[in-house]
Amino acid sequence: MKKTVDFIKEKTNNFQPEIGIILGSGLGELADEYCDYAIPYTEIPNFVKSTVQGHKGRLVFADISGKKIVMMQGRNHFYEGHTMEEITYPVKVMKTLGVKTLILTNAAGAVNESFKPADLMIIKDHINFMGTNPLIGKNDDTLGERFPDMSEIYKKNLIELSKKCAKDLCIDIKEGVYWANSGPSYETPAEINMIRILGGDAVGMSTVPEAIVGNYCGLNILGISCITNAASCTEGSKLSHEEVIEAAAKAKTKFKALIIKLIQSL
Repeated sequence: MKKTVDFIKEKTNNFQPEIGIILGSGLGELADEYCDYAIPYTEIPNFVKSTVQGHKGRLVFADISGKKIVMMQGRNHFYEGHTMEEITYPVKVMKTLGVKTLILTNAAGAVNESFKPADLMIIKDHINFMGTNPLIGKNDDTLGERFPDMSEIYKKNLIELSKKCAKDLCIDIKEGVYWANSGPSYETPAEINMIRILGGDAVGMSTVPEAIVGNYCGLNILGISCITNAASCTEGSKLSHEEVIEAAAKAKTKFKALIIKLIQSL
């Protein structure tokens, strides 16, 4: 950790971020528009490289509306073959750099039948169905306690703030439970039906490990999903990653506006 943090501080002239943002599939444009320093993951000691289309794989630092921000322009996923420790390591780095608030974004499939592509959904809670937990292993007492409480991972005050910001921007925002599977295959219709019965509103392959570790580290967490597709298709149609990128692109204007408004309000 010291090696990683010392490297980042040297490259960014000792930039001290207060807000961290993880940008999901197709949502990385924010980091292109606001960028004071950018470091590819491949250069950062102990970071792993993102291999997913639509993820540039850079740590971007910027001053936005007077707030110091660090953004992950693309994340790493469990399905890429990385360990849980590897994909959540950047969250621990953010905490060590001084981040207090972490905004998690992702592209997700709609399970709730009232959701449509390009909708934004505030995550009010999650269900971890990835088959493992990023806190398994020896505990680091300097970051968090062995058995962290998960009663309020996504902070209610940040959820209410998001609703207010969305209302001010005339964005019709949804709210729901995010269900995380390991991927990389999309879910079957039977699996989607199960998720719906068990209380999931949207499904994806990320975010939950980062949320668990962020909560463990004492960060204030907000999660927002960009709904990019119906989670399972009707007969004769197919799901694709290209569809995900396309729908995220349609939502990017209101998504960026919401994030900027949130930053200004924090």
